[in-house]
Amino acid sequence: MRIYRQLAELPATHAPVVATIGNFDGVHLGHQGVIAEVIERARFLGGQSLAITFDPHPARILRPDHPQPLITPLARKLELLADTGIDATLVLPFTESFCRMTAREFATDILVSAIHVTEVHEGENFRFGYHAEAGIEGLETLGREHGFRVIVYAPRSVRGAPVSSSRIRKLIAEGEVSHARALLGRPFAFDSSPAPGRGYGTRYAVPTINLAPYEELLTAHGVYVTTLTVGSGSAAETFEAVTNVGNRPTFGSNSFAVESHLLNFHPLEGDQSLTEKTPLRLTFLGRLRAERAFPNTQALRDQISRDVTQAQRYFTLCRILTESY
Repeated sequence: MRIYRQLAELPATHAPVVATIGNFDGVHLGHQGVIAEVIERARFLGGQSLAITFDPHPARILRPDHPQPLITPLARKLELLADTGIDATLVLPFTESFCRMTAREFATDILVSAIHVTEVHEGENFRFGYHAEAGIEGLETLGREHGFRVIVYAPRSVRGAPVSSSRIRKLIAEGEVSHARALLGRPFAFDSSPAPGRGYGTRYAVPTINLAPYEELLTAHGVYVTTLTVGSGSAAETFEAVTNVGNRPTFGSNSFAVESHLLNFHPLEGDQSLTEKTPLRLTFLGRLRAERAFPNTQALRDQISRDVTQAQRYFTLCRILTESY
């Protein structure tokens, strides 16, 4: 997938451009469905498929006092968009001056003059322009004026409710990672690195890794069945894990941490080592329980043992189901 970060980077082309516009936070099943249609139409027309998104998320400019944590920060979002097979993504800088652009200016200056769009595919709730002044009807009117077609999609539903980024954020924040997975079309995950100053040394010495502070969306406090991928590329290795997200109240401290206990732990071979820059990806598969305080460390150890047993059963069942297919 090609990535353009300025309008000036767009190549001159006479091929049809089929586009979709959005924040695409989460790149969920609704997004994926529209993008699949965009790709199919572009291929049919012999043209290019294009996703148009924004950085930072518009809410961070429009509502700076109420920051909204993201399901997928930009780097992860671009990775997921690339996975859809779309030809290119245009990342428009969302500045204070940009947000004052009227709907007509956006259509004429960006969609028509800069991109030369042939078709625009959008959900029926799409809004654009200064103060979200225009919706789908406004886009269709501008399309008729400037010669591009608008294809409109009803919200996609799963389990009887529409798929949306806001709903997925709420589910993840409540710890409902299995439900969120059904809407995302994959498990919720985030990227991090080992927390500094945790005494992990230069190599794997213990089967527990604390993750560095993460500024975007996290699950509710609790204990989860997870996987932890350590490293990147061909050197990456994925471990089954039990992860605690929370403040560790049993120890009487209010020190928030995301801590993963690796179930199939083994020291890495050769020169592979764990440093503060080692890439980590934590993937949430299911929730075991809420976080709670225990009367003593032995009671905590006993509960951790039960958590590990539950997680091992989960992974054993997954392997059985995978092998049966």
